[in-house]
Amino acid sequence: MEESIRNQKMRYIKNKSSYDFYDLVLIVELLRSEGGCPWDMEQTHKSIRKDFIEETYEVIEAIDTDNPALLKEELGDVLLQTVFHARIEEESGSFDIGSVTDGICKKLIHRHPHVFGNIKVDGSEEVLSNWDKIKSEEKGRVTYADKLNAIPPMLPALMRAQKVGKKAVCFDFENTDAVISKIYEETEEVKNAIEAENHAQTEEEIGDLLLTVTSLARKAGVDSEEALYKATNKFISRFERLEKEVSKSGRNIDEMNMKELDEVWDSLKHT
Repeated sequence: MEESIRNQKMRYIKNKSSYDFYDLVLIVELLRSEGGCPWDMEQTHKSIRKDFIEETYEVIEAIDTDNPALLKEELGDVLLQTVFHARIEEESGSFDIGSVTDGICKKLIHRHPHVFGNIKVDGSEEVLSNWDKIKSEEKGRVTYADKLNAIPPMLPALMRAQKVGKKAVCFDFENTDAVISKIYEETEEVKNAIEAENHAQTEEEIGDLLLTVTSLARKAGVDSEEALYKATNKFISRFERLEKEVSKSGRNIDEMNMKELDEVWDSLKHT
């Protein structure tokens, strides 16, 4: 980039009082170009991969805490990640942010034929069914295995397991009773593996048990990831109350046995 052009861009950015999406694209360009920020210039897709994950979870936190101000900020951070990754590819001549927006626009139009075409649908379920069908056609996914392998392996394990169960509709439990029966069976296999002191088999059987539990959640209309998230938060909250209750009684939690702690825990469950 010629110095004079860079200076013009810098003046343009510094003299603005408010900014839009394309200003963000320009700012990232300036940060990454000669004379920009040494740290930004050094980054690659892999070096900031974890940042993208963290920023996404911070958006989720803002949603879960019903905090619009925080949500606005965190969405900006996610948007920056998108622009940053696109800029890296633009520098290599692969694609730019314009190609990204063009692609998502075309995808949305193609996958909403009931809005932009002549297809008629009867409710959200049919919309989702059509979306999956169109997506499979786009990606050339013909077999069930194609669809299962397409589920990103880097998803949280419970989320991935539930998606796998949903896609494998040809090999599913008939109802929740059938799943519960299978859970009893898997629990017994876990017990046997532990008694045999076989660590590898124990790991395998616990995995089978967890997978079956995600099927129960799906059959019951529950999101496994969300259910465990809420249960963990509930445990932390109740444990905090347990610790305070023990402290109020003048006892030391580290010196109490499990039976004593269970009694306090059970009393808190009903208050």
